[in-house]
Amino acid sequence: MGDTILPRRLFLWCMALIYMVAFVSLYVQIPGLYGNDGLLPARWQLRYTGKPVLEQLLTSPTLLWLGPRLGLDTQTAMELLCLTGAALSLAATLVEALRDSLVFFCLWALYLSMYQVGQVFLYFQWDNLLLETGFLCILVAPLTLIRGSRAVREHDRVTFWLIRWLLFRLMFASGVVKLTSRCPTWWGLTALTYHYETQCIPTPLAWFGHQLPVWWQKLSVVGTFVIEIPVPLLFFSPLRRLRLGAFYMQVLLQVLIILSGNYNFFNLLTVTLCLSLLDDRHINFWLRKVDQSGGKNNGSNLCLSYLLELLVWALMIFGTIICFDLQVDSAKNGISSRTAFTYHQFNQFLKAVTIPCIWIGVLSLTWELVTSMFRCACVSGFLKRFWGIIQWTVFAVAAVSMFAVSLVPFSYVEYDSHARLWPGVRQAYALVDRYQLVNSYGLFRRMTGVGGRPEVVVEGSMDGNTWTEIEFMYKPGNVSASPPVVTPHQPRLDWQMWFAALGPQTQSPWFTSLMYRLLQGKRDVIELIQTDVSKYPFHEEPPAYLRAHRYRYWFTEPKADGSYPERWWRRVYDEEFYPRVHLGNTFLEGMLNQFGLKDKSAPRRVSNTAVAQAVRWVRSQVRGVPTHTLIWTLIACSATFCLLQGLRSKNRHVEQTAVTHKAAQQVVDHTEGGDENLPDHSEEKHEPQAEEEERNTEDEEEKEEEGNEKEAVSENDDDELVKKDEILDESF
Repeated sequence: MGDTILPRRLFLWCMALIYMVAFVSLYVQIPGLYGNDGLLPARWQLRYTGKPVLEQLLTSPTLLWLGPRLGLDTQTAMELLCLTGAALSLAATLVEALRDSLVFFCLWALYLSMYQVGQVFLYFQWDNLLLETGFLCILVAPLTLIRGSRAVREHDRVTFWLIRWLLFRLMFASGVVKLTSRCPTWWGLTALTYHYETQCIPTPLAWFGHQLPVWWQKLSVVGTFVIEIPVPLLFFSPLRRLRLGAFYMQVLLQVLIILSGNYNFFNLLTVTLCLSLLDDRHINFWLRKVDQSGGKNNGSNLCLSYLLELLVWALMIFGTIICFDLQVDSAKNGISSRTAFTYHQFNQFLKAVTIPCIWIGVLSLTWELVTSMFRCACVSGFLKRFWGIIQWTVFAVAAVSMFAVSLVPFSYVEYDSHARLWPGVRQAYALVDRYQLVNSYGLFRRMTGVGGRPEVVVEGSMDGNTWTEIEFMYKPGNVSASPPVVTPHQPRLDWQMWFAALGPQTQSPWFTSLMYRLLQGKRDVIELIQTDVSKYPFHEEPPAYLRAHRYRYWFTEPKADGSYPERWWRRVYDEEFYPRVHLGNTFLEGMLNQFGLKDKSAPRRVSNTAVAQAVRWVRSQVRGVPTHTLIWTLIACSATFCLLQGLRSKNRHVEQTAVTHKAAQQVVDHTEGGDENLPDHSEEKHEPQAEEEERNTEDEEEKEEEGNEKEAVSENDDDELVKKDEILDESF
């Protein structure tokens, strides 16, 4: 594989941007989710027992333990940490020197601090993925702030390889769990006929995707399986074009998901991981720059690589046709497909490939380690070579350790393979599990909403007779409202409302807290539902009664004449989800006590320190601004600044090149002019010297003639001696 300097720099820039999105998205929602009057106050997760701070950090690794030492309550401390993370990541996005190992360590520690008290609203796989990727950034990023240089290190490819291994684990597991879950929609290839309308927060394009013919939906499922199961094996291919093909297939899948669903920063993070499959040569191709690597294959190697690549793609296409029985269906003008293997056969396949996949990772990592060690040994200068070997040793141990620990969650996909792991690896995983260094993944394991999308609709009333629906800003409710586009923001309450609708209300204790806070009229919670509080139907006075019903939602169909319907959704009533309650209601009080949601502690005094006042001032400035608008504004400003910075540096480089070329041309012109004038001056000022040089030349010519005569005489003498020797030889 070629150099990975440019992909690594682009990866770190994208990670800084994603961190900024994650911190800003979470910051806006802190008061309603974790504030003193929020749904699940974070202070309940921190029990101050008087233990030393270090011991508390080891028990629960969160910087919120330091809040009381700064005179801050838990909510203000959370907002301060989020603001710090957002500011630091924004600075790293704008300034390359700040994309440093120490900066990424701070970002990882700040987000881990939020995760430790986030409870159910932060327990998503993309939060785990961000923490794991963020920790790897600590190893990938340079130590600019300490070394003062961003020079390439010989071990950079080793640490960057860990990103590729993480991408493999994510995609391979996501494909495997769809089949090991025995979900009938995945096995029947009909999952996408339900996915578009049953996903958490669909986009407007999801409605159009839902209208595609069934044969195309099934073929799309086949494509998903191919991209997620066999294609990730190409991540470790020694053939460059196979890796590039795998890159574009992964990006295609993620872009289609982004267009059809609002999955916050998850898909952007996955695309960022895909950058580990690229090299400098391909980035230069994007930028239309001349490749400076100079690596060219001869004709025989090039033909052989082409043949191997064609063979790999041919085998993959042939295997897809056989495994999914692809046939041309002329009656439907499409392609028919079905799963042509059984669960037992797939389980046997999984047992056969899980351990070899691990060994493929071992061989690939070993190759990177050996090649980087060889580069360290080739560094000129003893001290530089010695220091490079020390760095290589440290980062090689870190890379091997991360790889070994990651085998535990990776092997969850197959029980027998997991049982064969070395016990020491499982013990090491148990020690670092609280820090979210490695995690197991498996997205879209089962398809929900097969009988219609379940949706909880909350209603409020002032008199108990006339009821008004409380419409959420993002999740489906009003059948005439268009699905929103909120990526990369994640409205965490709307997401949990989707999970709550999948089961009884007792499985979602926080929902009781939501009903209680709405009855109290808490503004912070209301802003989770509607950023513009004036659109909340009970913004002037809290409702006296609340209840919740479950409905079944479906996308509408185009009209018979092909025109679009007036409504996006249709729905039917299903059942009561939460009974009618009011403040002081026996049922409500019982649920609050059962789930421990009644705050019996005395009201806490509001912090009035300078830091707390600054945090509250920032909150007042962003209140009422839609979060996705705020995030996209920051992204646009950051991208524009970086683009202008790049154009400025390019123009500066062009100007420096022009100045250098001009100076060189002047030197050449001056030299040529000096050569033309030099003979005239010598004739005028140095005529005696010229005559002397002529005399010396004549003397040298005479000496050369004498020497030639002597050489001719010596050659004649030699000829005579040779003749005498020949005569003597004949006589003998």
